[in-house]
Amino acid sequence: MKNILRTLLPALFLFGSILNGFSQPLSPRQIDQLVQRSMKTFDVPGMAVAVIKDGKVILAKGYGVRSIKTGKKVDTHTLFAIASNSKAFTTAALAILADRGKLHWDDRVQKYIPGFQVYSPYVSADFRIRDLVTHRSGLGLGAGDFMIFPDGNNFTLPELIHNLRYLRQETPFRSKFAYDNLLYVVAGEVVHRVSGMSWEDFVQKNIFDKLGMAETAPSLERVKDRSNLAEAHAFANGKLTIVERYNLPLTDPAGGINSNVHDLIKWVQCRLNGGRYGDSLQYRLFSAQEAHEMFSPQTILQAGRDTLYNTHFLDYGLGWFMKDVKGYKMIWHTGGLAGMVTQISMIPELRLGIIVLTNQESGAAFHCITDQIVDSYVGVTGVDRVARYKANVDKRDAWAKKITQAAWDKVKAQQARHQQAPALKPFTGIYRDVWFGNVKVTQKDGSLWLASERSPRMAGRLVWYKDHVFIVKWQDRSMHADAFVSFGSDFQGTPSEIKMKAVSPLTDFSFDFQDLDFHRVK
Repeated sequence: MKNILRTLLPALFLFGSILNGFSQPLSPRQIDQLVQRSMKTFDVPGMAVAVIKDGKVILAKGYGVRSIKTGKKVDTHTLFAIASNSKAFTTAALAILADRGKLHWDDRVQKYIPGFQVYSPYVSADFRIRDLVTHRSGLGLGAGDFMIFPDGNNFTLPELIHNLRYLRQETPFRSKFAYDNLLYVVAGEVVHRVSGMSWEDFVQKNIFDKLGMAETAPSLERVKDRSNLAEAHAFANGKLTIVERYNLPLTDPAGGINSNVHDLIKWVQCRLNGGRYGDSLQYRLFSAQEAHEMFSPQTILQAGRDTLYNTHFLDYGLGWFMKDVKGYKMIWHTGGLAGMVTQISMIPELRLGIIVLTNQESGAAFHCITDQIVDSYVGVTGVDRVARYKANVDKRDAWAKKITQAAWDKVKAQQARHQQAPALKPFTGIYRDVWFGNVKVTQKDGSLWLASERSPRMAGRLVWYKDHVFIVKWQDRSMHADAFVSFGSDFQGTPSEIKMKAVSPLTDFSFDFQDLDFHRVK
C-alpha cells in the first residue's frame, strides 16, 4: 500500500499542478531575483517594489542605488516622482467632494470655471467634470503638453486654461481615447474652486494625512526631507546620466506627487478595500459608491490580442486603466517623467496590489516585474517576461534607429558631397504659435539656432536636411526628441512659417510638435 501511495502521490501532485498551471505565487526571494534581473537587463540604477496580498505586505523592498553618483542605496522610504500615478489622487479628491455633495461628476466644467473653453463652442458648453479625467475630449494625444513639458517653462494656470481654445479637436467629442495631461490640471483647479483649498493642500489634508502617508508630498517643492530622494536617470549620447528632476508645480494634479513604497502601500490597501482604511477598516476615505465609480469603465480603448491573459476589454475609468486578465479585472496606471517611470497595479478580486517605482526611463523594466508577478497569481506559466520585453524593446529600438539613422545619413551624405545649404539669413527671425508663443531663429557659429522664449530647454542647432527642411538637434541630449523643422515660404519666397515633426517614432507624445503652427512675426 505504501509503495502504491509513493507511486500515486507524485502523479496526483503532477495532475493537480497541471490543473493549476504549475502556478504558485512568486516568493519574496523569487521577486528579488526578478527585480535584479530586470534592473540589469534594462540598465535601471534603482527600484522600490511592494506586493500586497489579502491585506498583508508580502514584500516591500528597495533595490540598487538612488543615484549613480553617490551610490546611496534605495530603501522603502526613498522618494520617487510617481508622475501620472498622481492622477488617481486627483480623481479621489473629486470623489471626496462628490461624497460631500459639493459637486457631481456630470456637472459642467463652466459651472466652476466660467472661462473654460475648448476649440468647439458646443463642446465647451457641454464639457463635464467626468470628461476632464477620462481622456475623451477629442483633443489629440498629448495636445498642448509643451505648456507643461519639459519643465522650466513659464506658462501659468490662467494661460493654460485660456490656450485650450486654440487646440483643434482631432476626433468628435467623447468618441475616442487620447491621453492628455492638461485637462487633469484643469481638474485640479476644479478641486481648488470647489473646496477653497489648493489641490496640494486638499490632497495633503484629505488623503495623505488621513492615510498616514507622512512622507509623501503633493509636489517636489513640498518635499520637506530631501535626504532620501531618488535621482532621475536617462541616457544622453548613449550614456546613462543623472538628469534634473522634473519640477513644475503647475502640473501637480496630473503628475506632481513624490512618494515611496512605504506610503503607497497604504494607498493601495485603501483602494483594494473600496476606500476603507484604519486598523479595523473603520474609516472611509470615500464611499463605496464612489469607489465603484472610479473603477468603472468610462472610455473604451481597443484591446490588443493578448492570448496569455485572454483579454477581451481595455478601458479607462476615473484615473485608472482596466482590463480583464484571465477572468479577473485588473486596475492599473503608469507614470513617466524625465528620468523616472512607475506603475501601480491591483486585482481587487484577488486582493492583490503591486507597486514598482524606478529611477530610469525604461517602461519595460516595471512592466516585466508586474506581469511576472501577476502571472504567478493567475496561472500563466512558462513565460519569461524579462526576456519577452527585452526582445520587444530591441525590436522596437532597431526599427526606430533605422528611421532616425536614415535621416542623419542623408545629412552626412550631403555634407560629404559638399552640397550647399541654402543661405541662412532669410530663415532668421521670430515665429509665433498662438498658444506656445515665440521661437527665435538666429545664426550662431555658422549655423541656424532655434530657441523657445517660453520654454528655455527647447533650444538647439538646426542642421540642414534638404530644401527648406532642417533637423533641430536639441542642446539637452537626454530629451530624445530631435525634430524636423520645415520652413514654408510666402509668395516672394521668404520663409514665413514653421511646421515640426519628430524624427524618431519613439519620441514621447508630450513633445507635441504636430500641434505647433508658427508664423513669422518679425
